[in-house]
Amino acid sequence: MDQLRTLVVVHETGTALGAARALGREQASVQKQLDTMNRNFSELCGEPLVLKQGRGKDVLFTGTGTTLVELARGTLGDWLDGIHSSRRRLGRSLMVGTTRFTLGYLASARERVAEEFRERGIDLKVGHVRTRDVLAKLRAKEIDLVCGSVVTGSETCRELDAFDVMEWRRSAVSLVTNLPEDELPGPAVERGELAALPLVVSASGVMAGVLHTWFGAGYRDTLHLAAEIDNVNYGLELLRSGVVRGCMLVTDDVADAAGDPQAAYARGLRAVELVHDTGPKLEVLLGAFTRRGERAGYDAGHPLNLLWDALEREKERWRRERHGPGEGPDQDPFELATAQDPGEETP
Repeated sequence: MDQLRTLVVVHETGTALGAARALGREQASVQKQLDTMNRNFSELCGEPLVLKQGRGKDVLFTGTGTTLVELARGTLGDWLDGIHSSRRRLGRSLMVGTTRFTLGYLASARERVAEEFRERGIDLKVGHVRTRDVLAKLRAKEIDLVCGSVVTGSETCRELDAFDVMEWRRSAVSLVTNLPEDELPGPAVERGELAALPLVVSASGVMAGVLHTWFGAGYRDTLHLAAEIDNVNYGLELLRSGVVRGCMLVTDDVADAAGDPQAAYARGLRAVELVHDTGPKLEVLLGAFTRRGERAGYDAGHPLNLLWDALEREKERWRRERHGPGEGPDQDPFELATAQDPGEETP
């Protein structure tokens, strides 16, 4: 198995040196494995797997080598799937992903199950997931549950049929701008007007998906991009500084906070409503996701079901506190996050 993994990494990196660096090994160790496999397959098939092409050049994979790489990928993938399937079935550990803004939801739910997890020796592993990878990580079975957001009203909405979804809230799309009112009167603009406005856009993430849905894959060529950013916080700073003049797509939560003079990050900015005159109406769905039917295959005491139920209870608690007479210091952590630090996952 180790030799097969080495062969796949050599194929991906091109050289024994590159594979050694990727695997954290000595080059001599990787080269020894290649030599062993070359010798064995020369005897088995009459052809080595790789051929050296000279100093500094990538190795050349023969037909036999290329075939074995594809077989190795399938073998290693099936083997890992089997390991992860056993791990999930036994419930000894749980892999959970969150975006920055959804970590508060998970933290509160975790408190509900922490004692039982400790008593049963269940290992809860938590990792950061970018918005663009929320469903992809689940689909690839890298995580068991993810807290994050996706765009509905697009192809992603149809993808949700493959997942169990716990919806926490939906937010429409708005604009935050530093343009004066004589250039962008407001209080609302139609979606079709975006093509004429200078835009600050995220290189990836939810809002990149929104623009892709509305304007097609080539939206970067058809829209007026004033700046392309990696995270929303930087985009807000750009607009607030005046270095860039324009508008940025955000969720309603961030737009509402931008209209609050008490929000330090929003000084000099204002929110403008986005009216959907044409094209699909898109919303950002914030919630928790698992692979469809997986929870049903486990008993009620499985860690995945325990955590899912804890998230459900937290959702109801926050909903009561937000809309009932109990509103107070236990504010929805998503609202707290957007008000204090609108980071990369919101767009």
